[in-house]
Amino acid sequence: MKNDKTSQNYTLNRRNFVTGIIPVIAGATIPSWASAKESQQTREDNDFPGLITREKKPLNMEFPFPTLKNRITPNNQFFIRSHFNIPNIDAANWELEIGGNTNRVIKINLSELKKLPAKKVMATIECAGNGRANLAPKVKGLGWEQGGISNAEWTGVPLSVLLKKAGIKVGTVDIILEGNDEGMITEEPKSPGKIKFARSIPLNIAMQDHIIIAYEMNGKPLSAEHGFPARAIIPGWYGMASVKWLMKITASEKPFDGYWQTIEYAYWKRVEGLPTLTPVTTTLVKSEISRPVLFEAVPAGKPYQVRGAGWSGDSNLSKVEISTDKGNSWQPAKLIGPAIPFAWQLFEFEWVVPAKTGRYSLMARATDQNGKTQPMEHDLDRRTYMVNFISPIDVDVI
Repeated sequence: MKNDKTSQNYTLNRRNFVTGIIPVIAGATIPSWASAKESQQTREDNDFPGLITREKKPLNMEFPFPTLKNRITPNNQFFIRSHFNIPNIDAANWELEIGGNTNRVIKINLSELKKLPAKKVMATIECAGNGRANLAPKVKGLGWEQGGISNAEWTGVPLSVLLKKAGIKVGTVDIILEGNDEGMITEEPKSPGKIKFARSIPLNIAMQDHIIIAYEMNGKPLSAEHGFPARAIIPGWYGMASVKWLMKITASEKPFDGYWQTIEYAYWKRVEGLPTLTPVTTTLVKSEISRPVLFEAVPAGKPYQVRGAGWSGDSNLSKVEISTDKGNSWQPAKLIGPAIPFAWQLFEFEWVVPAKTGRYSLMARATDQNGKTQPMEHDLDRRTYMVNFISPIDVDVI
């Protein structure tokens, strides 16, 4: 893959990264997991063009996917998803309440949370609407392209530890996670006043030890944009389940049917042929090419390193394949690094660029170990969510 500045600047301009980006935070800290030297990390941060603004109020910013270099996304490059204004929370006064269908109601502050046994989990978080910009005709909602997704190592306390401390009663079905962010829904169906962002997960999922209440991201305290002081991390599920600015956890004897569970972040599931709105849950298998970018000029007759990432919510990848002829044939890409549950895996493929100039189309197709493969078209029953169909990258061979 080319690393010269001319190629890089051309690439970024073609993807319109210069429109609506924010600068990299000066002096960005280096996560404790990093194996690279500090100077190398600083150079990479300085090369980063900034996040792409999708919405200013509330703040929603996309990771520029063509800049993908490493498995872990640095904190200042991680995409930002907000439904309402980011709450201003005083850590000294923050408490997390656990109650509902429990033997007792408990409240735990940040200091107490950090004293409990900690667990580290690497997890890729993807917005349920990532890739929505590729749908045609144009649909409502944030126009995420490829970068409503990032990967980090999270540190926190297993949710099961907190639930056991409260004592879950028999009959509990759902665990409701409620954030401190709130606002009004102004589009139909409008909300009856201000509502909190809240989602639920089934009890059997909540009790799994990789489901954590995180207070650190890549070895650093959560930033306000990413859920400070604590957030849920639900590996393998779309990002709406990993509720930020967590303030309350409720054990419920019946399925939760709140706004974000039944109206938004819900899709049509066919039950005996009848469409029924069902909550979005597990991340679907998917891969995306990061380089080349759309309409990049690629020199004819020379090798080109195609790169990208693939992921699947409930399974590791078994393979990623690349097509350079609009899907008529497929060749295996090389998966980089070990498979890590719930984390994306980078891939590369050496493309022998044809000597003949013209427009060529590249595709990536992932298959997971459960045998699930990316489809060629979007399932309309999914509305504008779970967009995992194969998206071609057209390039110009010159």
